[in-house]
Amino acid sequence: MRHVIALDVGGTGMKAALIAADGTSLHEARRATGRERGPEAVVESILDFAAELRAYGEKHFGEPAAAAGVAVPGIVDAERGIAVYAANLGWRDLPLRELLAARIGVPVALGHDVRTGGLAEGRVGAGQGADRFLFLPLGTGIAGAIGIDGRIEPGAHGYAGEIGHIVVRPGGPLCGCGRRGCLERLASAAAVSRAWAEASGDPDADAADCAKAVESGDERARAVWQDAIDALADGLVTAITLLDPRTLIIGGGLAEAGETLFSPLRAAVEQRVTFQRLPAVVPAALGDTAGCLGAGLLAWDLLATRVPHPTEPTDPTEPTDPTEPTDPTEPTDPTGPSSEVTA
Repeated sequence: MRHVIALDVGGTGMKAALIAADGTSLHEARRATGRERGPEAVVESILDFAAELRAYGEKHFGEPAAAAGVAVPGIVDAERGIAVYAANLGWRDLPLRELLAARIGVPVALGHDVRTGGLAEGRVGAGQGADRFLFLPLGTGIAGAIGIDGRIEPGAHGYAGEIGHIVVRPGGPLCGCGRRGCLERLASAAAVSRAWAEASGDPDADAADCAKAVESGDERARAVWQDAIDALADGLVTAITLLDPRTLIIGGGLAEAGETLFSPLRAAVEQRVTFQRLPAVVPAALGDTAGCLGAGLLAWDLLATRVPHPTEPTDPTEPTDPTEPTDPTEPTDPTGPSSEVTA
């Protein structure tokens, strides 16, 4: 059965799957990233994991994977296949696509973890049917993925969607990016955890505990929660003004609070819009599988758009385009459409 390797690399764990052309997951596996062993060991773990997945597919489905898609955190140059920087994993300018392709012998697509998760949410998750959406996971930080007609807009330099670094409270707390008052410093799950730990006096308290306290009527928790809601709504209205999305998809750890988050957030956004059209604000549907599913979509997209090298063997089981010449000696029409490598 024809399939691709999908791999989602996180700061603490890796999720993987072998995915068929119809999106069916044929095999799933997880493994610790092992970042405590250093960046070189992390890279070797990724390569070994991908090789094992290739071997599993060959053994159980009669053929190796046709391609691989990999989602990684940090700054990613997807066009060149470079993992530029990841603070949690300790790498810089890592040619991950090239390393993986050499190890497993198939074409590889590399993507940013949040944009890859957004791709999955847009095509097979909460964004199905929305021609324009913004995917926003609220976790340790806040990033975003801008969905346009079934694809994710990376921006001119690969930084599009970084809504977490919109300043919503000028002069506010210092952010890791060097500025003060950024959205992720005030409304991420990590930010709520910090604020609630301080307000409650419990250093082990986190955002989930804060949500439970809100539901039980704790006034201190309500104040912490509302501060985060207000900051998030301010950031979202800025995004709505710039992007005019049809749907806002909210995921990540904070979204696990359900309507404790969504009801006041929808109300806060609605209070702030004036001329803007109010988008639907919905929870993400795919949970922590979004990145892995999106990596599989990247791999299938790569196969759909990739131009094979002339020396590569062709797959006799793969359908050919009847409009293209099959005789290698037959000239092609120079005025006809050309294919573009988008890996």
